[in-house]
Amino acid sequence: MDRSVIQAVIMLVFGNNVAILSDSLIKLVGSHDAPFQFAFLRLISALVVLMPLMVLLKKPLKPTHTRWHWVRAHVWLVSSLCMVISLTTLPLATANAVFYAAPLITVVLAVLLFSERASLASFIASGLGLVGVLVIVNPTEMNGFALAALVVALSLAINNLLIKKLPAHHGVVETLYYTTLLALPLAALGAWIEGATWSWSMALLAFGSSVFVLIYAATCVFAYRAAQSSVVSSAEYTGLIGAVLVGMVFFAEQPELRFYLGALLIVVPLVTLTFLQREGRGQ
Repeated sequence: MDRSVIQAVIMLVFGNNVAILSDSLIKLVGSHDAPFQFAFLRLISALVVLMPLMVLLKKPLKPTHTRWHWVRAHVWLVSSLCMVISLTTLPLATANAVFYAAPLITVVLAVLLFSERASLASFIASGLGLVGVLVIVNPTEMNGFALAALVVALSLAINNLLIKKLPAHHGVVETLYYTTLLALPLAALGAWIEGATWSWSMALLAFGSSVFVLIYAATCVFAYRAAQSSVVSSAEYTGLIGAVLVGMVFFAEQPELRFYLGALLIVVPLVTLTFLQREGRGQ
């Protein structure tokens, strides 16, 4: 396997498990009554982190070449709103299982919209991963909260693919800064219309969540620029293991047997695909 592919896989594994920490903080919010306020607070928190880095790197604070950054910013905002709704109502592991439909969607959209080539093994691994998600969620129990989680998955897939549309000279910090800044006006408007009571505890949770999600977003930018989406996207499934462990330890969640069966359908194809790719590159 190429070194760039290995690095991309490692970054996605790391990023997705860090994202579980962000999800845990969102779950601690405990209510989905003020999703815009939480999204707004998280964006402000991200700017507090990113602006000093932009100054340190001597990057312009005024966005340039913003067309695709603007699109990604608002897709990201939709994802944030739906994430609050799903994580505060569903078990942590269940919500994340639905989120992990994103790699399958990424592969399909990459082939349909970006003419990427995907091997049969990639399609099989992604297909089995989706079956695993369905086993965990149980479609007969689908509701609006699970649908919100599916919107998160779709949004993540779209944002990962749109990375390839961004100007090549924009680095990771610039990309995160522009995405954050351009989403802020609509988030502020939504929070004002929402009219929820201001919560300082939510502000603290939003700051912590923002730091973790910035790390996740940075790993995605690096990984999807370094390798084809169809090759590395399955590595995102490994974060499901972290979701199970955090859910059990901190939220007293006890997954049912179907969860573990579904998890096997997600993880085993990933390991097999990685092995096949390594063997194929070595020939």
